[in-house]
Amino acid sequence: MGLVLGALLVACGSNYSSSTDGLLVVGSQGSGLLETFYFNLNTGGIGSITNSPNDTGNETCVLNGSPSNMVMDPAGVYVYVIFNVSPQCPNQTEIGIATFQVKSNGTIVQVGSLLQDPNPVSLSMDPAGKFLFVAEGTSTAPCIAGTQQPPMPPPTAVCVYSIGSNATLTAVPQTFVLPVQPVTPNYAVVAPTPTVFPKVGINGTQNSVCSIPGSTPPTSQYLYAVDSSNYQVIEFTVDTSSGVLGYPSLNPVATDKVPAGIAVDPCDRFVYISDSLTNKISAYLICTVVINPTPCPYADGSLVQVPGSPFTMPGNAEGPGPILVDPFGNNVYALNTLSNTISQFKISSVSGSLAALTTATVQTGAGPMSMTIRQDDNWLFVTNYGNGALGGSTVSQYSIAPATGLLTALPVIQTDNYPFGVAVK
Repeated sequence: MGLVLGALLVACGSNYSSSTDGLLVVGSQGSGLLETFYFNLNTGGIGSITNSPNDTGNETCVLNGSPSNMVMDPAGVYVYVIFNVSPQCPNQTEIGIATFQVKSNGTIVQVGSLLQDPNPVSLSMDPAGKFLFVAEGTSTAPCIAGTQQPPMPPPTAVCVYSIGSNATLTAVPQTFVLPVQPVTPNYAVVAPTPTVFPKVGINGTQNSVCSIPGSTPPTSQYLYAVDSSNYQVIEFTVDTSSGVLGYPSLNPVATDKVPAGIAVDPCDRFVYISDSLTNKISAYLICTVVINPTPCPYADGSLVQVPGSPFTMPGNAEGPGPILVDPFGNNVYALNTLSNTISQFKISSVSGSLAALTTATVQTGAGPMSMTIRQDDNWLFVTNYGNGALGGSTVSQYSIAPATGLLTALPVIQTDNYPFGVAVK
């Protein structure tokens, strides 16, 4: 009997091979669980590993919470997931961050218990995998329970966790006090600058302008927090040893109206912010070297608006939310939550300005929610939360043309009910 059970457990993920397949993790809010899928790196063909929608469609509250935003570490070994209180889970009273380990057969297992966090809204991790940054929305609670941050607990803005061995998260004490704002701030998303550069592309192809042999990664790191209520972005310095945040400047940088997403160029040159109300993208140069007399008098990570910014979304794109720069710093993709599309742009390596690709938009499913790109820059995925009679509960899959960055839609992936967060290995 033991031999039979062992064979069944191995067979659960037996179709997944890390040498030939990618791995997709999707969070279902309908059933309160995580699903894993594998996809062939040559054809894109999809298969289910755990929690197939055929098996779990009638489940509720499997993981005792509602999974939302998630992020995978650079090594593809651990996934960090925000869990919120759900009416389907009457016994759950805490919100926080859960850690899951990716096994060699593609299954995942939770490591430790839920880490309590004041009000996790979205997650971001630095490319070196040292720190987890958490946008805290409108929370004014300290990041570490029971502590008093002098002189008074400030609007939290962002919590920082150092990542230790076995993916343990340790809260980093903070003492900053944010400037008073005319409207109660809502820190919706955060993004750090890189301290490591992208690797050389497939088959030795030099896909990234900053991964040339001998290039030196930056030694300074900055974090940008988007305040969607006051239409601005606030900059912090990051102590690369401890994760402690500081201010190079107390002057926030203006965005367009209702910023909703942020992406930092992996080559440490530019920052892009989606402006959901005006259907535009604000673009900024990161001041990492002195350019006198303008636009960068100091090499302090400050942001200077790129000429022509904000850039209007082409076509009928509406409600840009999540936004990504591809892993080699060539293209920008904005997820349009109201028009069910993705906008595609080319980045000018000189100025950081954006130009729409020949195909300006591609279609998603109903109610697109989250977006991720595999680090080989060949595959992009979008969770489609759904929209009543229009359906949903799918993941849109796209192949990426290396030469142009254009997306080509592949058959959608059926998921459990109401998929939200997504991560890819």
